[in-house]
Amino acid sequence: MRAIGAASAALLGAAALALTAPTAAAVDSFVITPSTVAPGGRVTLSAPGCSGTAMASSGVFDTVTIPAGGSAVATVDWDARRGAVYTVSFTCAGGAPGTAQLTIARAPTTSSTAVPTVTRTATVIATPSGVRGGLGGSVGGWNAGELVAGTALVVAAATGVVYVMRRRAENRRH
Repeated sequence: MRAIGAASAALLGAAALALTAPTAAAVDSFVITPSTVAPGGRVTLSAPGCSGTAMASSGVFDTVTIPAGGSAVATVDWDARRGAVYTVSFTCAGGAPGTAQLTIARAPTTSSTAVPTVTRTATVIATPSGVRGGLGGSVGGWNAGELVAGTALVVAAATGVVYVMRRRAENRRH
Protein backbone atom coordinates (compact mmCIF):
# COMPACT_ATOMS: atom_id res chain seq x y z
CA MET A 1 0.00 0.00 0.00
CA ARG A 2 2.82 2.42 0.81
CA ALA A 3 4.57 1.71 -2.52
CA ILE A 4 1.43 2.71 -4.41
CA GLY A 5 1.18 5.95 -2.44
CA ALA A 6 4.84 6.79 -3.03
CA ALA A 7 4.56 5.98 -6.73
CA SER A 8 1.48 8.14 -7.16
CA ALA A 9 3.10 11.03 -5.28
CA ALA A 10 6.20 10.74 -7.48
CA LEU A 11 4.06 10.62 -10.61
CA LEU A 12 2.06 13.68 -9.55
CA GLY A 13 5.25 15.58 -8.74
CA ALA A 14 6.81 14.68 -12.10
CA ALA A 15 3.63 15.72 -13.93
CA ALA A 16 3.53 19.07 -12.11
CA LEU A 17 7.20 19.69 -12.90
CA ALA A 18 6.77 18.76 -16.56
CA LEU A 19 3.76 21.03 -16.95
CA THR A 20 5.40 24.04 -15.33
CA ALA A 21 8.83 23.71 -17.00
CA PRO A 22 9.55 26.14 -19.85
CA THR A 23 8.70 24.75 -23.25
CA ALA A 24 11.46 23.77 -25.65
CA ALA A 25 9.89 25.96 -28.32
CA ALA A 26 10.47 29.09 -26.26
CA VAL A 27 11.89 31.98 -28.23
CA ASP A 28 15.34 32.84 -26.92
CA SER A 29 16.13 35.75 -29.19
CA PHE A 30 15.02 38.88 -27.40
CA VAL A 31 17.30 41.89 -27.74
CA ILE A 32 17.70 44.96 -25.51
CA THR A 33 20.08 47.63 -26.81
CA PRO A 34 21.94 48.91 -24.84
CA SER A 35 21.82 46.31 -22.08
CA THR A 36 23.02 48.89 -19.52
CA VAL A 37 21.30 52.28 -19.36
CA ALA A 38 21.08 55.24 -16.97
CA PRO A 39 17.76 56.16 -15.36
CA GLY A 40 15.72 58.21 -17.84
CA GLY A 41 17.60 56.68 -20.78
CA ARG A 42 16.12 54.94 -23.79
CA VAL A 43 16.45 51.31 -24.85
CA THR A 44 15.57 49.66 -28.14
CA LEU A 45 13.66 46.39 -27.82
CA SER A 46 13.31 43.79 -30.55
CA ALA A 47 12.08 40.21 -30.81
CA PRO A 48 13.47 38.79 -34.05
CA GLY A 49 12.34 35.27 -33.16
CA CYS A 50 8.66 36.24 -33.02
CA SER A 51 6.63 35.72 -36.18
CA GLY A 52 4.07 38.36 -35.16
CA THR A 53 3.90 41.31 -32.81
CA ALA A 54 5.40 41.05 -29.34
CA MET A 55 4.86 42.82 -26.03
CA ALA A 56 7.70 43.85 -23.69
CA SER A 57 7.17 44.93 -20.10
CA SER A 58 9.29 45.64 -17.05
CA GLY A 59 9.12 47.37 -13.70
CA VAL A 60 11.14 50.30 -15.07
CA PHE A 61 9.21 51.21 -18.22
CA ASP A 62 5.70 51.06 -19.61
CA THR A 63 4.53 48.08 -21.68
CA VAL A 64 5.69 48.40 -25.28
CA THR A 65 4.31 46.73 -28.43
CA ILE A 66 7.00 45.53 -30.82
CA PRO A 67 5.86 45.16 -34.45
CA ALA A 68 6.66 41.95 -36.35
CA GLY A 69 10.22 42.10 -37.66
CA GLY A 70 10.78 45.54 -36.13
CA SER A 71 11.78 47.21 -32.90
CA ALA A 72 10.35 49.63 -30.36
CA VAL A 73 11.87 52.24 -28.04
CA ALA A 74 11.13 52.42 -24.32
CA THR A 75 12.16 55.14 -21.87
CA VAL A 76 13.45 53.90 -18.51
CA ASP A 77 11.85 55.53 -15.47
CA TRP A 78 13.87 58.27 -13.78
CA ASP A 79 13.41 56.58 -10.40
CA ALA A 80 15.01 53.28 -11.51
CA ARG A 81 17.45 52.06 -8.85
CA ARG A 82 21.06 52.50 -9.96
CA GLY A 83 23.07 49.29 -10.12
CA ALA A 84 19.94 47.12 -10.17
CA VAL A 85 19.21 44.45 -12.75
CA TYR A 86 15.62 44.32 -13.97
CA THR A 87 13.91 41.52 -15.86
CA VAL A 88 12.19 42.47 -19.10
CA SER A 89 9.37 40.07 -20.02
CA PHE A 90 8.62 39.47 -23.68
CA THR A 91 5.49 37.77 -25.02
CA CYS A 92 5.08 36.84 -28.68
CA ALA A 93 1.55 36.92 -30.07
CA GLY A 94 0.59 33.26 -30.17
CA GLY A 95 4.09 32.22 -29.13
CA ALA A 96 6.17 31.42 -26.11
CA PRO A 97 7.21 34.04 -23.54
CA GLY A 98 10.80 34.92 -22.71
CA THR A 99 12.90 37.28 -20.64
CA ALA A 100 16.05 39.38 -20.91
CA GLN A 101 18.01 41.40 -18.35
CA LEU A 102 18.34 45.20 -18.26
CA THR A 103 21.00 46.73 -16.00
CA ILE A 104 20.68 50.25 -14.63
CA ALA A 105 24.01 52.07 -14.67
CA ARG A 106 25.64 52.91 -11.37
CA ALA A 107 26.12 56.52 -10.30
CA PRO A 108 29.21 58.15 -11.80
CA THR A 109 32.15 58.15 -9.42
CA THR A 110 34.17 61.22 -8.52
CA SER A 111 37.91 61.14 -8.19
CA SER A 112 39.84 62.80 -5.38
CA THR A 113 41.66 65.08 -7.86
CA ALA A 114 38.49 66.56 -9.26
CA VAL A 115 38.34 70.34 -9.58
CA PRO A 116 35.69 71.82 -7.29
CA THR A 117 32.77 73.34 -9.11
CA VAL A 118 30.29 76.01 -8.12
CA THR A 119 26.79 74.68 -7.89
CA ARG A 120 23.61 76.64 -8.20
CA THR A 121 20.45 75.67 -6.45
CA ALA A 122 17.07 76.00 -8.00
CA THR A 123 13.63 75.67 -6.53
CA VAL A 124 11.67 72.92 -8.19
CA ILE A 125 7.92 72.93 -7.81
CA ALA A 126 6.60 69.42 -8.19
CA THR A 127 3.17 68.97 -9.62
CA PRO A 128 1.24 65.95 -8.38
CA SER A 129 0.68 63.18 -10.88
CA GLY A 130 -1.23 59.93 -10.85
CA VAL A 131 0.16 56.59 -9.84
CA ARG A 132 2.05 54.78 -12.58
CA GLY A 133 0.10 51.58 -12.19
CA GLY A 134 0.37 50.25 -15.72
CA LEU A 135 -1.89 47.59 -17.10
CA GLY A 136 -0.75 44.81 -14.80
CA GLY A 137 -1.98 41.39 -15.80
CA SER A 138 -4.72 42.70 -18.08
CA VAL A 139 -2.47 42.74 -21.16
CA GLY A 140 -2.50 39.68 -23.37
CA GLY A 141 -4.80 36.73 -23.66
CA TRP A 142 -5.15 33.30 -22.16
CA ASN A 143 -2.03 31.21 -21.95
CA ALA A 144 -3.00 27.56 -22.39
CA GLY A 145 0.21 26.25 -20.81
CA GLU A 146 -0.31 28.26 -17.64
CA LEU A 147 -3.96 27.20 -17.42
CA VAL A 148 -3.04 23.52 -17.74
CA ALA A 149 -0.20 23.87 -15.21
CA GLY A 150 -2.48 25.62 -12.71
CA THR A 151 -5.21 23.03 -13.15
CA ALA A 152 -2.69 20.21 -12.67
CA LEU A 153 -1.39 21.77 -9.46
CA VAL A 154 -4.92 22.19 -8.08
CA VAL A 155 -5.78 18.57 -8.94
CA ALA A 156 -2.53 17.38 -7.34
CA ALA A 157 -3.25 19.35 -4.17
CA ALA A 158 -6.83 18.07 -3.98
CA THR A 159 -5.64 14.48 -4.52
CA GLY A 160 -3.08 14.89 -1.74
CA VAL A 161 -5.72 16.19 0.67
CA VAL A 162 -8.08 13.31 -0.11
CA TYR A 163 -5.23 10.81 0.32
CA VAL A 164 -4.18 12.23 3.69
CA MET A 165 -7.75 12.40 4.97
CA ARG A 166 -8.43 8.78 4.00
CA ARG A 167 -5.20 7.65 5.68
CA ARG A 168 -6.21 9.43 8.87
CA ALA A 169 -9.64 7.76 8.76
CA GLU A 170 -8.09 4.30 8.22
CA ASN A 171 -5.68 4.76 11.14
CA ARG A 172 -8.51 5.62 13.53
CA ARG A 173 -10.49 2.43 12.74
CA HIS A 174 -7.96 0.14 14.46
